[in-house]
Amino acid sequence: MEALSLLNNEVNISNLSEIKGKDILIIGLQPWYYDIGSNCKDIATRLAEHNRVLYVNKPINRKTWYSKEKDDGVKMHYDIIKKNKNKIQNIKKNMWQLFPESVIESINWLPSTLAFKKLNFINNKRLAKDIKAAINHLGFEDVILFNDNDIYNGFYLKELLSPSLYIYYCRDYLRGYDYWKKHCDILEPELIEKADAVVTNSEYYAMYCQLHNSSSYNIGQGCNISLFDGNKHYETPVDLADIPYPIVGYTGTLDADRLDENIIASIAETYSKVNIVLVGPEYKNFENTILRNFDNVYFLGRKPLDELPAYINAFDVCINPQVKNEITKGNYPLKIDEYLAMGKPVVATRTEAMRMFEPYTYLSDSPLEFISLVTKALSENCNELATERTAFARTHTWEKSIEELSKVINKHLS
Repeated sequence: MEALSLLNNEVNISNLSEIKGKDILIIGLQPWYYDIGSNCKDIATRLAEHNRVLYVNKPINRKTWYSKEKDDGVKMHYDIIKKNKNKIQNIKKNMWQLFPESVIESINWLPSTLAFKKLNFINNKRLAKDIKAAINHLGFEDVILFNDNDIYNGFYLKELLSPSLYIYYCRDYLRGYDYWKKHCDILEPELIEKADAVVTNSEYYAMYCQLHNSSSYNIGQGCNISLFDGNKHYETPVDLADIPYPIVGYTGTLDADRLDENIIASIAETYSKVNIVLVGPEYKNFENTILRNFDNVYFLGRKPLDELPAYINAFDVCINPQVKNEITKGNYPLKIDEYLAMGKPVVATRTEAMRMFEPYTYLSDSPLEFISLVTKALSENCNELATERTAFARTHTWEKSIEELSKVINKHLS
């Protein structure tokens, strides 16, 4: 802890201004064309205010290319390649997205990490070729490469693209997922070690990354305060209109690796007159959830990002009942900032990352306690507490996070 504190102090005495006039290349796990929020998209948008930014969508792998079941975003990417449409598209001033045309091989099934690395180098080489063509077309020079947690597609890009600075952004513990853990236990520490700098959105991840790279910094987490504004008036969404109050609500991906369905089931069973609303897309591992057996649990599905504040505004209590595991232990829950920015009482599972929210949330150590805290949150809610929650959430801005990122970039470029 002390080493991290000293390191952050060293960054704080560097140039305080945001970086300007740079050419920035961003790769990550979240394609731009998916209408859901992500840290990477928010960071890219704000960097583009004073810099030129190329946002690289994930390349399509061979298995997906031949699959008949493509989602709308991948189908659009597929059509752009097949019909030889413009692969570099303008998003806004100073910002473009790239649809890589090279198809990469599906290799995660390989049992040998050594074999995986050799074939992954070929995949990275294909992606690098598309990126080089794009940055040459746009006239980018001395690019700063920002890798948003993409361990596989970004593993060799430092060597293949020779950026002026390679930054790895660690904001999720991918090694906790079955898909990633096979090779990531070896690859992520290697990627962290060879990055010029590593940035994270939580102190827990910064400490983890410091084990492999001393140039690791916690730049904090931003929240879209202008979107999640508890002072605005919101119309009640149509699909909530017939659901009786009180409503306990959750927004976010329904993922069995993160979300504890047993806690939600216990709330539904204990309080039959409380209705539980789940807003967000479902992972396959959640499709057979026991929650479908309850009449007072509602699945409203994925909603556009700009509609989420209206749903949160309609909730009496917001929840984040997480499974306790390596994935959730240090993961910064952005939804907590969004809930608090709307002034809502929040009940959540206590994790390392949640400790910073303790003065403004109700943190549970057990399913039984979670239920009692929902009752407490309902009974204690008032305007004074709502104002305190909103004020706290407003200290977590993207402006502050980008300022910290700029300090790291300026320190390492100089």
